[in-house]
Amino acid sequence: MREEYDFSKAVRGKLYRADAKLNIPIYLDDEVQAFVRAIAEKRNTDYSSVVNQLLRGDMKLLESMK
Repeated sequence: MREEYDFSKAVRGKLYRADAKLNIPIYLDDEVQAFVRAIAEKRNTDYSSVVNQLLRGDMKLLESMK
C-alpha cells in the first residue's frame, strides 16, 4: 500500500443510487428449508415465491387480528 493517496479529483457519491434495491439474504433452518422445498416442488415454483406466499399469509392474519 502507498503511504498516501490523492483524492483531490474524487467525486463524492459517484456510485450512490438512492433508488437502489438491495436483496438481503435470509438463511432458513434445515427443517424450514426442507418444508419450503417440498412445497416448491409440488407447486413447480421456486423457494422465494413459496416463502413470500407464506409470509404474506401471516401478514394478512396479523392484520385481521388488529
